[in-house]
Amino acid sequence: MRRYRSESEAAVAGLPGFPGVVYDEVSGERLDVWGARGGEARPVFVFLHGGYWRALSREDSAFMARALDREGVATVVPDYTLAPAVTLEEIVRQVRAAVAWVYRRGSRFGLDPERIVVGGSSAGGHLAGMAMADGWQAGFGVPSDVVKAGMPVSGLFDLRPLTRVYVNEWLGLDLERAAALSPGLLPRRECPAVVAVAEHDGPGFLEQSRWFARRWAGAEPLVCAGRDHYDVVLDLADGEAAITRALLGLVRSLPAGG
Repeated sequence: MRRYRSESEAAVAGLPGFPGVVYDEVSGERLDVWGARGGEARPVFVFLHGGYWRALSREDSAFMARALDREGVATVVPDYTLAPAVTLEEIVRQVRAAVAWVYRRGSRFGLDPERIVVGGSSAGGHLAGMAMADGWQAGFGVPSDVVKAGMPVSGLFDLRPLTRVYVNEWLGLDLERAAALSPGLLPRRECPAVVAVAEHDGPGFLEQSRWFARRWAGAEPLVCAGRDHYDVVLDLADGEAAITRALLGLVRSLPAGG
């Protein structure tokens, strides 16, 4: 976690951007935009941090911003209110509001609303899946394909097992709510995705990543060699890492907006 913060601080030092923008008037939560410049419309990677929905922040989550900036890609890192202060339903709502903000307001900040890619690690991988899923977009006044591609990393896609373990101490889920909040059980929308997972991740994360990758993309997950649950996402700071090249492949497959 110290590396998340220190590498994020180093990545954004001197980088053009717009930190601390309120994206949701209801909660007052903020996001940072990095690697955006006036007069451009850059594709954007919306990165959702992990921490089992109760830890970390946007200040810990921008370590990929400089590597992506070199490739012409902007990075958006939202905060969301942490559990148990709010329900997981509210966290999901906030994340979707952040995506909707990028679509509606992003062009004012040098972002291309037609090239939004979402990603996240661990709990953030779950939240990325919830943004990729179908059925929520009309309620936020955005098109059904607002998310053009996704890259969840070592995520959780079926939350029902969490009702039986310590994580439920701060989530307070029952089976019905857990199912409704499971991206792997929600209506699927056509959306290109790379599902990544660490080679040395826990067996549950490996199993869920394989299941979600096959269901969503009809493919096997990208297994990041030599990495574990905590350091796999730091590879996004390396422009030559397999996970970063896969992300850039998703971005470059998207046509620029009009």
